[in-house]
Amino acid sequence: MTNSESARMSDPARTPTPASVAAWIGARNFKRWTDLAAFIDRCYPGVFNVEWLFGGKKHGWSLRYKKSKSFCTFIPERSRFRVLIVFGAADREKAEAILAGLTSHVREDYRQSPTYPDGTWMVTTVDSAKALKDVTRLLQVKRRPKEAGR
Repeated sequence: MTNSESARMSDPARTPTPASVAAWIGARNFKRWTDLAAFIDRCYPGVFNVEWLFGGKKHGWSLRYKKSKSFCTFIPERSRFRVLIVFGAADREKAEAILAGLTSHVREDYRQSPTYPDGTWMVTTVDSAKALKDVTRLLQVKRRPKEAGR
């Protein structure tokens, strides 16, 4: 795949905008993107710094939600929306307790995720309302929402 055919938004001179992300990932995926962002804003008001990061030509742009540690990272790919969640040791046990109730592809993405000293790095595709709900459940395992957002 050449740079012009890359799945990632990889132009370092162009920080993504909502319009460019919507065009890149598609309308249905962008709706899930904005729904997940709204969930985070509602359940964790004022908690996270949100910043675009450029990971080089190979990894392109991603949108990270972080306090002292990363909460999650939105990854815009051509016609696809993916999310990275890093689960620390304490989070893994809680996440594994709800795996049986998650959609098969989210469950499989978790099981196939590499584990490093800083945690299990799970990347999953948010391609349906069910996958979006699964991601919100996993985020709630990682950090308990504030009462008003539940």
